[in-house]
Amino acid sequence: MRSATRSGVSRVRVWTAAALAVAAATALVAVASAPRAPDRPPSEPATALPTPSAPRIEPPAAAPMPAPDTTRPIRRRRSIAVGAPSAGRLVRGVRLPAERQSFVTWDPVLRRSPNRHWRRWGTDRLVRIVIGVARGYRGKHPGAPRIAIGDLSRPHGGDFGRRFGPIGHASHQNGLDADIYYPRADGIERPPQRVSQIDRRLSQELVDRFLATGAQVIFVGPNTGLTGPPERVQALANHDNHLHVRLPAGSSG
Repeated sequence: MRSATRSGVSRVRVWTAAALAVAAATALVAVASAPRAPDRPPSEPATALPTPSAPRIEPPAAAPMPAPDTTRPIRRRRSIAVGAPSAGRLVRGVRLPAERQSFVTWDPVLRRSPNRHWRRWGTDRLVRIVIGVARGYRGKHPGAPRIAIGDLSRPHGGDFGRRFGPIGHASHQNGLDADIYYPRADGIERPPQRVSQIDRRLSQELVDRFLATGAQVIFVGPNTGLTGPPERVQALANHDNHLHVRLPAGSSG
């Protein structure tokens, strides 16, 4: 009796195991045959998003260039040129304006306009002669470029050598010297770079005008072809782009 019971239990176990195996196999088949979901959603065509446009920024309006100082009178002073042009000083000098309707100033070291204020001092007489020549020249040639004026002296004169910028000045120490750039044939108001750029006719007129004011000597470039009385118009190296006017001693204020 006990043996029969054990045999029945064994059959039940076998049937149960078989049933479980069939169920597992059926489940595996069902899983395998089911449509497989994709690993990631299908990519949809990209839709270009509108790029926000940056706000338009208007550039600030350019500041108007200051008008040349054509009305302020130059303060008259009793200037004194002390010593020699190459070893002297200036007492009660007058500053040449940076610009007028008849001329501009040019800084030969920084190569820009206007020239720095401390490079534009001379005796009262020199400043007035330079302005007078520029005004007369402009009146006769209103369509020509304005005269470009370079260095005069420092506020109190004295050394104006290389330490103030190449190539420096051996003279320009007592307020009686002024550099005037030759007018350019192309009409540009800046120093000529080559002798071929010089308007010789207008440059010769400037030489003649300064001679008429009583200039003691005018140095011109050896390649310019500019002429005058040999004791008063002399060729000098490094003057092919400007003439150098010197007033006589005693012509101070």
